[in-house]
Amino acid sequence: MAGYSAVAALLPELKLAWSLGNAEIGIVEGAFNVGYVVAVPFLVTWTDRRDPRTIYLGATTLGIVAALGLAFLARDLWSAASFRCLAGIALAGTFMPGLKILTDAVTGPKQSRWLAFYTASFSLGASASTAATGAIGHALEPTASFLLAAAGAGGALLLVGLAVPSSPRERHPTQPAWGALWQAAQNRGALAYSLAYAAHMWELYGFRTWLVAYLLFAATGSLTPTGDTSYALWGAILLLLGMPSSIVGNEIALKIGRRRQLTLAMAISVALALAFGAGSFLPFPVLLILGALYSLFVTADSASLTAGAVAGARPGQSGATMALHSLLGFAAASLGPLAFGLMLDVGSDHAAASWFAGFAILGAGVACGPLILRVMLGTSDDGEGRRDHRKA
Repeated sequence: MAGYSAVAALLPELKLAWSLGNAEIGIVEGAFNVGYVVAVPFLVTWTDRRDPRTIYLGATTLGIVAALGLAFLARDLWSAASFRCLAGIALAGTFMPGLKILTDAVTGPKQSRWLAFYTASFSLGASASTAATGAIGHALEPTASFLLAAAGAGGALLLVGLAVPSSPRERHPTQPAWGALWQAAQNRGALAYSLAYAAHMWELYGFRTWLVAYLLFAATGSLTPTGDTSYALWGAILLLLGMPSSIVGNEIALKIGRRRQLTLAMAISVALALAFGAGSFLPFPVLLILGALYSLFVTADSASLTAGAVAGARPGQSGATMALHSLLGFAAASLGPLAFGLMLDVGSDHAAASWFAGFAILGAGVACGPLILRVMLGTSDDGEGRRDHRKA
């Protein structure tokens, strides 16, 4: 995850270096998610019949190639978007296959807690990436940040290659990836959580992509690079709050019920999106406090949504269910940053109203989550979280 946030942390600098507009920088970040969406149906469904460790190692190698390409070959919109797309494919072969490695090894009521820690580590990686790539990119140059990304992927390659044992699969008749996804989509219970996850990812990725730039705008009134690394550092701190929030959110779901926890967390997130987006005029410390609260609720639903989909998977379809879950989520994630950037281009990235419109678009997306759960699962809480808690 070392290079995950490199573009967002250095957005003003890369926007100038690659001669991009606001919508175009959204396209570059969107390309990351497009690569993920294109690859995930194949790579993750394969984990039902192939060793996920092998998929993980191959994808990590691709991540190294993508990082080096961004460091030395990216010069404009299409070259940057192409290598960012490769980085998205690499994530498709590591995030959910890594989760499959975990869920194969840990079963029963404790699986939900392990899953929460795993998904929370995503926030840790994203925030650490923001801090490290922002600091290195400002101290040296953006190229150095992408070299850090390559080094991080190399470390992951060694760690998994040496520490994770092989897990041979029984031979099953080959089924096309899209056929497996279609079967998984017939599972209404798991599908509801996956669609709500898409609403969550629309907001989360828009927030992550534009957070550092918004803090710079709120402090200076423009996106002109200042060479000040503090905005990337503050962004990293805000994103880091997502790690404990995801874990705590899952624990609350185990006690009060998954549906109830998700509805509450998403509703509060909508309100905070609007408040944070309207707060650029506030004193900077006050805006940071508001951003901290918003960051807590942006990810408070993450682990519960994934746990709901995994728990609802039918026997023999866990890989396909995870693939569909991730496919829907990252399809929405590829559009969230772009929609935000379009709001800035329709108005102006120097206007507070345009930034508010961007955050309002994110809030509108996550507001769909509780509606999806209500329509697809009915009005009664499934109680699944409380049952898992009693078993644990």
